[in-house]
Amino acid sequence: MTEPILRARGLTRHFREPRARLFESARESVALQDVDLEVSQGGSLGIIGESGSGKTTLVRLLLGLDRPTTGSVEIGGRLVDPRARARDLRWLRAQTGIVFQDPYSSLDPRMSVGRIVGEPLWALGIDGDRRARVHEVLTRVGLEAASADRYPHEFSGGQRQRIALARAIVHRPRLLIGDEPLSALDVTVRAQILELFRGLRDEGTSIIMVSHDIGVVQHLCDRVAVMSEGRVVEQGPTARVLTHPRHEYTRRLLAAIPKISPDHVSG
Repeated sequence: MTEPILRARGLTRHFREPRARLFESARESVALQDVDLEVSQGGSLGIIGESGSGKTTLVRLLLGLDRPTTGSVEIGGRLVDPRARARDLRWLRAQTGIVFQDPYSSLDPRMSVGRIVGEPLWALGIDGDRRARVHEVLTRVGLEAASADRYPHEFSGGQRQRIALARAIVHRPRLLIGDEPLSALDVTVRAQILELFRGLRDEGTSIIMVSHDIGVVQHLCDRVAVMSEGRVVEQGPTARVLTHPRHEYTRRLLAAIPKISPDHVSG
């Protein structure tokens, strides 16, 4: 068997809460508790759960953007040390890419699209014709190569998300993480961006898709992890978990999905 691209073991994250009174004992809140995950080479994992379930905290730990209270993360068989200096984590940035929910907040409005998309190439010291690579990925995500000379405010929300995706894949990462990357988009654009993710998956890029939209996960991911109150309460093959859930929380989550009755459709 091949080594998983990602392995997380016993991830826990506690946050110290501010004291309400001067002599009150410090209190801690638990954002994540004892999470184990694996993503196979070329595999796709969906992470679902309600707001506040710990999904974004988990993503930050997986990417080395935050330090776990306990537990460990390995990517490509190498331990992620969030205490390391930025330059010592270049290997991690080269292996991973991230697309966030709000594309505009993740794009510097003062930079041209070409500089934004090409930034990982310069930051990671990747050789080659960088301008040609930028044009290549812009075309890949459905934008014209000439878009490189324009600025983020000149594009629609869906186009900005394409720019963010181009930046995330320009350095050819082995693992691509989407943190609710489709939730701010309209239905048509969501479908187009989802197909781009599917194409990357089919080419061998491993994917983690964080989403409250179970339909997105069902369409894209071969495995799913269900989170509630900082814990993974159920995980397994997507088809099994979504059709025969074993945990009561998963059953409640699936039961809450709106359903259109045949009478409503015919009317």
